[in-house]
This record gives sequence, structure tokens and C-alpha cells, in this order.
Amino acid sequence: VQLQASGGGLEQAGGSLRLSCAASGRTFSSYAMGWFRQAPGKEREFVARISRRGSSTYYADSVKGRFTISRDNAKNTVYLQMNSLKPEDTAVYYCAAGPPMTAEYEFWGQGTLVTVSS
Repeated sequence: VQLQASGGGLEQAGGSLRLSCAASGRTFSSYAMGWFRQAPGKEREFVARISRRGSSTYYADSVKGRFTISRDNAKNTVYLQMNSLKPEDTAVYYCAAGPPMTAEYEFWGQGTLVTVSS
């Protein structure tokens, strides 16, 4: 599976952005999908995860209530809707694909930069 993330950019605090991650291949629906981020000088951290069919979602406490992960298996795409953005959301965001029922990820996208100004 090859993953291509897009949708990053510069946004003011309180604004919104929607990230997309397009996957190649016909096995997209076999994978759980996740979003991670890495801020400058910090380690990569988990943001959100969605099950294969989209019936279950999980979020980091720092984004719960502000971010929404979703997927469209017909389009081989996973999304991250980010609302009420904060400067601390500034990071490179990565999408990843992994087997269901585990916390592991096998495939990673190249990342898209989100910058939130105060």
C-alpha cells in the first residue's frame, strides 16, 4: 500500500483544515488507518485511528472533540478534519496503514505540514 497525504497548510488559530490520505492498491479496506504527527524537536505522536469499516475511531486526548477521522473505502481515502486549531497542533502529519486489531502500522505516507499561527 502506498499512501499520499495532502491538505496541509497555514491556518490561523481557531480555524479548520482537512487532511486527506489517498491509498493505492485494492486492499485499502483491509487496513485500519491512523494519523500521527511530529512537531519540531518532538517525537512522533498518535493522533487518531479508524477501523477498517469506519465503525470505530480512537483519538489522542489532545485532539478529542476537535479532530474527526473518517474514511471512504470506495475512494481509498482517509480524512482528518481538524477544527478549532491551536498553535500546538503545528506539526508534520502522517497517515499510516496497519492490520486490524493491533496498534502496529506497516505503511506510512510522506507527511504533510500543518502550521497554525496564533
